[in-house]
Amino acid sequence: MPGPRRRRDLDEDDIRVRPGRGKSRPRTKDRPEHAGATEGRVVAVDRGRYTCVVDEEAEPRELTAMKARELGRKGVVVGDRVALVGDLAGGTDALARVVRVEPRANTLRRTADDTDPVERVLVANADQLVIVTATVNPEPRPRLLDRCLVAAYDAGLDPLLCITKTDLKPPDELIEAYAALDVPWIASRPGDGLAELRSRLRGRTSVLVGHSGVGKSTLVNALVPGARRAVGHVNAVTGRGRHTSSSAIMFRLVDGSGWVIDTPGVRSFGLAHVDPSRVVGAFPDLAAGMEECPRGCTHDEPECALDEWVASGSAGSAGPARLESLRRLLRARGGAGEDVPDEEPEG
Repeated sequence: MPGPRRRRDLDEDDIRVRPGRGKSRPRTKDRPEHAGATEGRVVAVDRGRYTCVVDEEAEPRELTAMKARELGRKGVVVGDRVALVGDLAGGTDALARVVRVEPRANTLRRTADDTDPVERVLVANADQLVIVTATVNPEPRPRLLDRCLVAAYDAGLDPLLCITKTDLKPPDELIEAYAALDVPWIASRPGDGLAELRSRLRGRTSVLVGHSGVGKSTLVNALVPGARRAVGHVNAVTGRGRHTSSSAIMFRLVDGSGWVIDTPGVRSFGLAHVDPSRVVGAFPDLAAGMEECPRGCTHDEPECALDEWVASGSAGSAGPARLESLRRLLRARGGAGEDVPDEEPEG
């Protein structure tokens, strides 16, 4: 009678693995080039969804896209030129993918305040910054105007001063204050058809900024009929629909000759990202007086030659107010002293 079977000790030869199973495919760092991707322009950003316009020159149409995973944490902002793949038909249920952000020609940036090191890109690839201000109700805010000019020069944008409500008060005083800067300006009057402003916008991508009450929304609605910032989503191509005013949005002018980017009101326009030398560069009307300053002068110290130069009348129209505006920006940029922002949130 055979004895009981003894259990044999197992070794690695007893483990059988089917060929090709149990092994993961090695990962690669190579990413698809998407050479055949369609070019588009981002016109609105809303909670991870990007409204893009494609076929601008032929038959422009809107579509919605999300950012591809391979872009990682790379930001996408209004004005970006992007490469798109996926469902490009547009429509309610269509969703494309942004697979590449093309190199930016420039960026308009700001920080939360003048000491915050974290900068925020507002828009990309613009040509012109249209600074909208009223002559009265509300009164002009030189600090805000100067900050916008500094931001424009830093970004490489051409500034344009658009003065509203000139029927209530002549703009002479405001124009004189900025004459030495040689900033181009236009006056917007009710019923004038905005002909001069339209000519300045033609063929360009222009960013409109301005604090609450100056008439910026009125200008946008006149330039793009149907673009009501307060009533919901608006189609960037047709100007119809509804959208909110929580972020920047780009609109195509009705004749297709250019684009305008309407920006929401901001509580502050910080310049922490701007080098102090570029702040000084935004005040060329004071440059001649700086030549007499001691080496390494911060232009906000007792030894600064600008005080005597301005007091002597050599500055011409660049009087004490302009010098104080420069110093206020330099102090705020350096984090010294109190700097209460001029900007208001839009209502």
